[in-house]
Amino acid sequence: MKLAYSSKKFGGYLLAFFLLFGILTVASSSAQAQWGRDRDRRDDRRDRRDDRYRDRNDRNYGYQAARQQGYSYGMNVGAADAQRGQSYDPQRSRYWRNATEGYNSSYGNKGQYKQVFRDGFEQGYREGFQRYASNRRGRWDNRWPR
Repeated sequence: MKLAYSSKKFGGYLLAFFLLFGILTVASSSAQAQWGRDRDRRDDRRDRRDDRYRDRNDRNYGYQAARQQGYSYGMNVGAADAQRGQSYDPQRSRYWRNATEGYNSSYGNKGQYKQVFRDGFEQGYREGFQRYASNRRGRWDNRWPR
């Protein structure tokens, strides 16, 4: 009799142990799933932030490229105009009018690119025109603004 009672008692403990083990296993996997979802959300936020940062850097690079392109073209056109004896007029150039040399859609807004390109072009044109004209000071003095 004692043996039957102890085996029932042992079976009860065994059942309680497996029940508790099952509850802990389910709770643990639920917690891991929650942690995984939280990690995924953090990763998504980080990816979106990185994308915004990358987009901003691409645009900044685009504006730097626009300024450099514009300056380079302006310097060459300004020097050529001064050499030919033309009057100072950066807006006469097709490069200034188009203002899209070197543009790439990853740089962002085309209108802003054009504005930055034109600013760089005018600065380069002025310096190129003045550099050549200053070599022939007496003859070209009245052709460019101070």
